[in-house]
Amino acid sequence: MEHLALREGQDNGSPETTWSEKAADGQNGVLCTQASHMVPARGRAVGCPVRALNPSPRHIPACHTRAPAPTLEENGSSACQPATPESRSSNTMKHIKLGDLEVSRIGLGTMTMSGVYLSPGEKPDEDESIRAIHRALDLGVTHLDTAEAYGPFVNEELVGRAVRGRRDQVVLATKFGMYSHRSGAMGHIDGSPENLRIALEGSLKRLGTDYIDLYYQHRIDPDTPIEETIGTLADLVTEGKIRHIGLSEAAPDTIRRAHAVHPVAALQSEYSLWTRDVEAEILPVLRELGVGLVPWSPLGHGFLTGTIRSTEHYAEGDWRANNPRFTEENLKRNLRIVDEVVAVATEADATPAQVALAWLLAQGDDIAPIPGTKRVTRVEENTAADGIELSAEQLNRLDNLAPAAGDRLHEGGMRLVDH
Repeated sequence: MEHLALREGQDNGSPETTWSEKAADGQNGVLCTQASHMVPARGRAVGCPVRALNPSPRHIPACHTRAPAPTLEENGSSACQPATPESRSSNTMKHIKLGDLEVSRIGLGTMTMSGVYLSPGEKPDEDESIRAIHRALDLGVTHLDTAEAYGPFVNEELVGRAVRGRRDQVVLATKFGMYSHRSGAMGHIDGSPENLRIALEGSLKRLGTDYIDLYYQHRIDPDTPIEETIGTLADLVTEGKIRHIGLSEAAPDTIRRAHAVHPVAALQSEYSLWTRDVEAEILPVLRELGVGLVPWSPLGHGFLTGTIRSTEHYAEGDWRANNPRFTEENLKRNLRIVDEVVAVATEADATPAQVALAWLLAQGDDIAPIPGTKRVTRVEENTAADGIELSAEQLNRLDNLAPAAGDRLHEGGMRLVDH
């Protein structure tokens, strides 16, 4: 889940630091179900019954059940309140493989738990975030994604506290290279062996573990040959400190060169209904090499939830006000995308967020999105997408949506993407 773009070379803790790595949170829908049917999903041998992973019927919101509606909440503000299931069905979430690493096919990005999408003056609620992580684990999520750059450092500490006593249930993924321990600068991309080893030791300590399941290079360092970075990571695999190697926002040639040194398990890159750049060149290379894809921002920074209709929705300091796709004219053009997602969601008795995730899951059994949130209700909504199978006609409509207007990142963010 990701998209971190800081002003290059800035010192850690500088008030000038600009974050644009924001994960999709702020969903504002209800947890609903889809009519049961069987649809073969692309990349999988057979489809699955839609209701297999939905909450038991007593937890389905009234507007999406055939039974009489229960009494509305006292505020009466909505005819369909968000679901808050206390338990899921006896089925477990489906798993896929990223290379040789098995993960739940929906993970949890934790970056928003450390200061992203807060209102002015609001402080992160660590207790709420830990409850969200625990709920995700209870619902069958095994894949947690963090990074030393989130905070920086404090997000790994939070995740470490949350998984204490449950480490064997979790595939821990974290990242290095957005913070240079040699220069002390955030946004200084550093893939050197020296920085890598220092970063890893810090991550192990903060996460309270003696190994990392999936260790990513957060952004590719143009000043350090990828072979040198991957060679060091391969040594760390041999030493038992990491289990699998990942890259983030890497170009096809870089992926090939890295994989020639040591197998790469996963690439983390932005991928969603409104960001499909990886389909042309990157996804074919990943499938040729047997590398999995972990889409960050699978909900389009919250846009695909259908809750953002104008620039008036932005709170003070919201980074999206400066993102090209969220500027006024582009936002108006991009509403056609979310309007179709909402239409499909209405047909499917699902939320727009669930449809966006279900579409991603239908792209193959080598794709494991990591929607980010800090709220239990959003965890429940997102994980329920594992039980949704869209029809062939619905998938075709979503496949043929018009491309989004505007670059996916601002200029500084695009400079950090490997080309």
